[in-house]
Amino acid sequence: MTVRSVPPRFRDPQLTSYTFLTSVLVRCPRCAAPARIGPLPETAHGGTAASGGQRRVLCPGCGLSRRAGRGPVFRYGPGPAVDPWFGFPLWLQARTRHGVLWAYNLEHLDLIRRFVAASLRERAPWYETGRKMTAVARLPAWVQRAGNRDEVLRAIDRARGSLLH
Repeated sequence: MTVRSVPPRFRDPQLTSYTFLTSVLVRCPRCAAPARIGPLPETAHGGTAASGGQRRVLCPGCGLSRRAGRGPVFRYGPGPAVDPWFGFPLWLQARTRHGVLWAYNLEHLDLIRRFVAASLRERAPWYETGRKMTAVARLPAWVQRAGNRDEVLRAIDRARGSLLH
């Protein structure tokens, strides 16, 4: 077992999952390589990720390029995690005995890692203004449980390592 340095404190930056939708890593349906979903060039500065905007998927492996014909539709439940525009499986996901851990991109995965690894996790008090349901507040209970920390960190490492292979 490797020795990990545990960050003493994590303060919730109050980011929502929508924050991470500007660039989403998915499995290409044609070649099964990592592909990226991002905004179309003409909408890169118009609209926000939260409002949906026009999206396209680009695969550097096979050259696949598709434009989303609809706005985002979020699907939750059993099975693999998928992107909200095309329904392609997310690239950054790892199965654990508790469920599937997933992230939209490396920044999202890093936020989850910092939260899970911290021994002290602080959220904004209820009376502060701001977002109440942040990305870390919406994590499943099994991810938040300190007893599952090592298993979840291993799953995060597997998901991150999948980009290197």
